[in-house]
Amino acid sequence: MIEEIENEALYFEEYDDLNAVISINAGAGGVDAHDWAEILFRMYTRFLSSQDMKYQIEEISQGEEAGIKSASIRVDSYRAYATLESERGVHRLVRISPFDSNKRRHTSFAGVDVVPLIEHNEDIVIQDDEIRVDVYRSSGAGGQHVNTTDSAVRITHIESGLVVACQAERSQLQNKNRALELLKTKLILKQKEEELLKINNIRGDQHEAGWGRQIRSYVMQPYQQVKDARSNTEVGNISNVLDGDISIFIKEYLKWRRQGKND
Repeated sequence: MIEEIENEALYFEEYDDLNAVISINAGAGGVDAHDWAEILFRMYTRFLSSQDMKYQIEEISQGEEAGIKSASIRVDSYRAYATLESERGVHRLVRISPFDSNKRRHTSFAGVDVVPLIEHNEDIVIQDDEIRVDVYRSSGAGGQHVNTTDSAVRITHIESGLVVACQAERSQLQNKNRALELLKTKLILKQKEEELLKINNIRGDQHEAGWGRQIRSYVMQPYQQVKDARSNTEVGNISNVLDGDISIFIKEYLKWRRQGKND
């Protein structure tokens, strides 16, 4: 009973119970970064499948030579946001590059963003002149998760620079509506963050999870280790982690988050 109470105490933030969208974007590192983004995409889809968490690929953009430039996955599951929040930030990979004929060690980066899906919120009204809508052909590996159509939609919010995309539906209108739903959520969160900054009450880990500072490093050479920079959790079996075994990082992050709140 005590263990159950302690576990429940890990979930205390406003959006913890909500569905979520996890987005992966290749960072610095060229083709290696595109490959790294695809490895992370595979890691997350394997994790979600292992946890029986329902998901759908919202958008995926292939790299020119290999891997992917970006991908977004919608996760419909109780506490999806709390489960995946630990992944938000920069992920760093060190390995012998399979794309380097000289077999040199390369460092690649990918950024991961996790956004809770705030449903039916009417506080933010988006006017047509505030956004730019681009329609393009879907790209992806196909199969049951991606519908290959000519109706993929990318929406750019001009003032904030926020960009969202959706290609999950067959209809351009459906994709636009889903993208607008995500854009509203991002604008709401941005508004909340600005309010918190005004009263100087934003938590430190929000800065640490920003682009440019890795929250987790995955080293394949000269040794094998995955280390989370916040909870200091270390795992030696990198293959298992990249196959989706990330539960320990999620649990230890939730404990670290709880401790930070208590402090």
